[in-house]
Amino acid sequence: MSSSFSTIKTQGIVPKKSMGQNFLIDNNIVKKIIETSQIKQNDVIVEIGPGTGILTKELALKAKKVIAIEKDEKLANNLKIKNVKVIAGDALNIVHKIKGEYKVVANIPYYLTSFLIRTLLELDNKPKDIVLLIQKEVAQRICSSKNTILSLSVNYYGKAQIIDYVSRNCFYPKPKVDSAIIKITLNKEKRNDELFKLIKKGFSHPRKTLINNLKDKRIEDFLTSRGLSKKARPEELNINDWTQLKLFLQRK
Repeated sequence: MSSSFSTIKTQGIVPKKSMGQNFLIDNNIVKKIIETSQIKQNDVIVEIGPGTGILTKELALKAKKVIAIEKDEKLANNLKIKNVKVIAGDALNIVHKIKGEYKVVANIPYYLTSFLIRTLLELDNKPKDIVLLIQKEVAQRICSSKNTILSLSVNYYGKAQIIDYVSRNCFYPKPKVDSAIIKITLNKEKRNDELFKLIKKGFSHPRKTLINNLKDKRIEDFLTSRGLSKKARPEELNINDWTQLKLFLQRK
């Protein structure tokens, strides 16, 4: 039995399904996440959803400082770890306030994955690196050649790679699916967030054609120039197509 699992039982922690709580209980996976994160002594780490603190404790040993954001007030109050600043609240509201250089390392609830990653990528003060333990299928979609609003976001702002797959048996309670450790290394150069306003609008109704979503007849000429069907849906455009579309619309 892992120390994390013992902590859960000793403290009478009852995982909340409404918060998507599946606590990591395998120390080998913690080590793998730490190795992947390549933490240096001067690094500030933001951990989202620290839960019982199994990962937090190891992060605190490596980093200059850990900022742990926990929505569950009871769990937040239980986190008494040296070198860790605990903030109780919703990470989606708090990450916007983080200043300075930092990395994000976390085991996050499945339901939060897509929105959280997109939020981190579009912050004014973006993290240097993002290492997450997420649902296996979502990790595969991010790293596949299929164009979704999430994969386009990641490929525009950085480079993603699946480090390892993680069995559902490494969590308590055991989820219905397996997970994966994914690392997103962000580009150093500043990117144009305005592009993603266009992409979001283009994906507002993924099953509709791009022309119908953007409600602009000029797009027909653009699609023809790119060798795409006039009835093309948003997922048929890669990141270069979207970049060129933005430039095209600015010129007209």
